[in-house]
Amino acid sequence: MKLTALVKSPGRKRGVAGRELDLPGMPRTLRELIEQIVRLMVSEYEERRTGDDLLRALTEQQIDSGAEDGKVGFKAIYGEQPADEDSAVAAALLGFEDGLYRVFVRQEEVTGLDVPLTLADGDEVVFMRFTMLAGGLWGR
Repeated sequence: MKLTALVKSPGRKRGVAGRELDLPGMPRTLRELIEQIVRLMVSEYEERRTGDDLLRALTEQQIDSGAEDGKVGFKAIYGEQPADEDSAVAAALLGFEDGLYRVFVRQEEVTGLDVPLTLADGDEVVFMRFTMLAGGLWGR
């Protein structure tokens, strides 16, 4: 199944480009959707981590895009520790339960992990990230 995933953050000025994901199956719930996306991302991370890129070059578009974000780089991975898929899935699910991000499918918010989803090929899924406020109020 092919979906377009977007990640948005409040207050971010730059537009967000969608990324097409090719999921292995048809997720029936938000829990399954998050799990499939996280496993796909971990797999891609592992391919980059173990890949043999002896010569990398950035295109002008990558440099311009990075400059807009405030960080230009090769996306090099320096860690030798492989990613743990199960831990990554658990962290993503916990993040949703803790309200660190919300998910919208066809501009409708999905409010629960086990709510049935009806997805179609080419649907757009938006992940809206939230940031925690820092300050001294928590200790008072």
